[in-house]
Formats: sequence, structure tokens, C-alpha cells
Amino acid sequence: MTHTILVVDDETRLADVLTAALEDFGYRAIAAESATDALAILDRERIDLVLTDLRLPGMDGRTLMREVRRRWPDIPVVMITAFAAVRDAVELVKEGAFDYIAKPFEIDDVAATIGRALRLSEVVRDNERLRTELEGRYSFENLIGNSPPFRRVIEQVTEVCETRATVMLNGESGTGKEVVARAIHFNSPRRKRPFVAVNCAAIPEALLESELFGHVKGAFTGALANRVGRFAAADGGTLFLDEIGDMPIAIQAKLLRVIQERSFEPVGGNHSQTVDVRIIAATHKDLRQAVATNQFREDLYYRLNVFPIQLPALRERREDIAILAGHFLRLLAESVGKRVIGFTPGALSAMSAYSWPGNIRELQNCVERAVIVAKSPTIDAPDLPRDLFDAPARQREPDDPPHDLDAELEHIERRFIIEALRRTDGKQVLAAQLLGIAERSLWHRIKKLDIKVNRRVAE
Repeated sequence: MTHTILVVDDETRLADVLTAALEDFGYRAIAAESATDALAILDRERIDLVLTDLRLPGMDGRTLMREVRRRWPDIPVVMITAFAAVRDAVELVKEGAFDYIAKPFEIDDVAATIGRALRLSEVVRDNERLRTELEGRYSFENLIGNSPPFRRVIEQVTEVCETRATVMLNGESGTGKEVVARAIHFNSPRRKRPFVAVNCAAIPEALLESELFGHVKGAFTGALANRVGRFAAADGGTLFLDEIGDMPIAIQAKLLRVIQERSFEPVGGNHSQTVDVRIIAATHKDLRQAVATNQFREDLYYRLNVFPIQLPALRERREDIAILAGHFLRLLAESVGKRVIGFTPGALSAMSAYSWPGNIRELQNCVERAVIVAKSPTIDAPDLPRDLFDAPARQREPDDPPHDLDAELEHIERRFIIEALRRTDGKQVLAAQLLGIAERSLWHRIKKLDIKVNRRVAE
């Protein structure tokens, strides 16, 4: 792609020299003799960079730069100035100009400055595109589910995202705690600032303090240079502390101080650093029990538990299984380049009957495997992992009866029939014997439950 440079200078000879030289460097160059002409060109042309003299007739370069920054903030502006006006140019850089070039100059220096400005501009645009993509990915529309328990989660996220409140996400592993944390961040006033995630359980205790707060050179053996910690990296944004229940007691004390005072000292440092960070913590543990057994500080617990959100396990939101499976199917089929468009009733029934101990993460892995092995555009029960059929029937509490007994019994019946067909390589005579029923009875049940029978059931 050829970049277009707008050269603004009332000295026609200098403008001609610059445009010719820039074209030799592979740019498309357009000249304007005044700021008014330059603004007219910017209105009708796609310009990638403005190179303007500071002193212009009428509207000067300073005013032009301000107008460009106001109307086209993505376009970098490079100033050309006489040596005596360098101090003015430095002030312009503070106001938003990318850089300045003092006369007399070498054309190679001009080209190098323009190259740096364009590269930085592309990085900024890429970051903005990524930020927009992330905001879309973690919008409320991407918190997927219609079940009452999950609708309550969405309501709570909506309530808290615009505030500064510390959030505590509780839920089993795989329930989507980080997805919810990102949704809170990307729908908050901090959305344009960093979202930094730390898994407290994945970092050894000896390294966690340095990871969170950074360290100064020489703080400990191996500290060969200063290091910025996650708190400093998240300044102005959100710090997601996953598995906070695994944080050592000693580091809990330092975390409490940061929350209370909004400042910290790097490991080995003597000076406090102030920080503006919103904390979202998450855990699969019962922190009340951890407090009772002195494994978690009570004062820290209350500081973190300002706005608790309980994420339901997938087995508690079975209405969402088909919706989530369809969402993952669309994403994964596209990523592997296969035309897989849906699930058979048998596959959906098997997934709905399974207890999903690994929750949403396990469901996603299940769909990914099914997409890979599927031989047709529709995923059938035999395409699903054997775990869904080998697992014992899910346990229910005596006071938690099924909402639909007929559907529940149908789920169980389907699972047993599919497993029998698997074990007998799809032979209905043997499957009926294994189940202890007549072959004709099995045939009627297969038809009623819409179970596809072929040799793939043994795969």
C-alpha cells in the first residue's frame, strides 16, 4: 500500500523538492501552499501524514496541526521549522505533533521521520482495531445464555460494570469467570485501558510477589534489571486476579495494602508507586471456609467481596447447553474449515443429559472434538466423546426433582440405547440382548427417540 503525504509549505521551490524526493522514496506526495488549501485536500483525499511548515501565510502551522488533530486524530503531523523556532516546535510536539524537523535538513532524515510516524500510526490503528474487536467479543451479546441463573449474572454485570466497585466472581472451574471479568472491563469506563490477568494458582509463591508488584534491579538473585509488575501494567485499567483463594497469606497482606492505600513498593524498592486499578477477583473455593480455617485473611475477604457474582455450573443452566454448543460449533467449524451446521436431536439430548463437571470449558472441548470427527454436516451422538455415555447418571438431591420427568427418563433411555449400540457395533439384535429387551421393542424405541443406527456408533 502506497502512503500519501501532504506537504504544506508556501515556498513553492521547497515544496517541489520535498514532493519529488518523497516520491523517490515510494510515497505519493501532494503539495499545498496554505493551511486552507491543505484542509480542503484533507476533506477530499485519503492522507496518511501531514508534513507542514510552522510559518505559513494566514493560518499558521500550529493552528493547522491543531485542526488536523481535532478532525483527523489518526493522521500524524510532522512540523518543519527554522532552527531559531525549535523551542516552538518542541511545544508543538507536546500539543500533539509527532515530531519536528529543523531547517536545514537532509532528505534522508525527513524520510526516516516520516517512516517512524507511519509505523507508529499503523500500530495505533491496529491497537484500536484490536480494542474494538475485543469490545465486540466481550459485549453483553457475547455473554451467551437464556436460563434464569445466567440472566441474573448478566443483570449483575450490567449493574456493576459502570462503577469502580471491586468484584468477586465465584464459581466452579470452567464456568467462564474470565469471560465475565473481561465483559465487565470492556463495558466499563476503563475499556480503553489495559485488562491484565494473573492466575494466582499458576505462579510459584516465590515469584508471585515480583509478578504482581515488580522488582528493582538486585532485589534478589537473578533480578538483573528492573521489572514492571502486573499492578503497574494495569494502571488505569482492570487487574483480574484469578484463583485468589490460592494466594499465599504473606502476599495477601501486601494486596490488602494496595487496595486500602492505592500504592505499593516493588520488591527491593524504597519508594511507593501510586496506582489506579480496578480489581476483579475470582475463585472456585469457598473463601468463607478459608477465612474460618485461617487460610485467607478476613479483612481482605471483605475488601474483595464488595460485589459478589455467583456463576452457575453448566448443570445448573441446562437450557443453555444447546445455545452454547451451537455458538462453539459456528466458531470451531469456521476455524477448521469444515461445513458442520448443527446437531441431531440425539446429540443434543446426550449433551443435555451429561453433568459437565468441567462446565463450559469441557463443553467447548467436546464440540471441538465432535467437529473434527464428524463425517456429515450434522453432529450425531456417536461423534461425541465416550465420557458423555460412560459417566454414571447424574445425582440429584432428594429435594431437587427433575423439572420434566418424561424428558428426564427419555434422556436416560437414549443414553443407554446409544451405549448398547456402541458396544455391539450397531447390531440391534445384540444391543437388545444387552439391554434385556425384545429386538422389536428396541426398534420402536430407536425410532421414537430418533437415534441414527450405523456402524459409526462403535467408533
